Amino acid sequence: MEKTCLECKQPLKGRADKKFCDDSCRNEYNNRINKDAKNLIRNVNNRLRKNWRILEELNPKEKTKISRNKLIEKGFDFSYFTSTYTTKIGTVYYFVYNQGYLSLENDYYALVKRKE
Repeated sequence: MEKTCLECKQPLKGRADKKFCDDSCRNEYNNRINKDAKNLIRNVNNRLRKNWRILEELNPKEKTKISRNKLIEKGFDFSYFTSTYTTKIGTVYYFVYNQGYLSLENDYYALVKRKE
């Protein structure tokens, strides 16, 4: 039984464990198979990048206070963050990479920048 390329279905020549006729077919096959997962990852990364840019823009002095409405106006999405930090007293900071925020009273947030 002759083996065929998983992408283009052409007969394969060469090694017994060969799956593709060339790099182009291998790339096309893997891109097609992973398309949905890549789209999800790309969308999440784009959302994180947008949140980071908003925090970076609104926090030029590395520590500031801002209203929730201002964050929302800029398009900030509170569902996307990369990590949390809980202090000894239980205060929770949310971070998007090195830019963080802490919920305060009256719909305000403290914006902070983590030292690298």
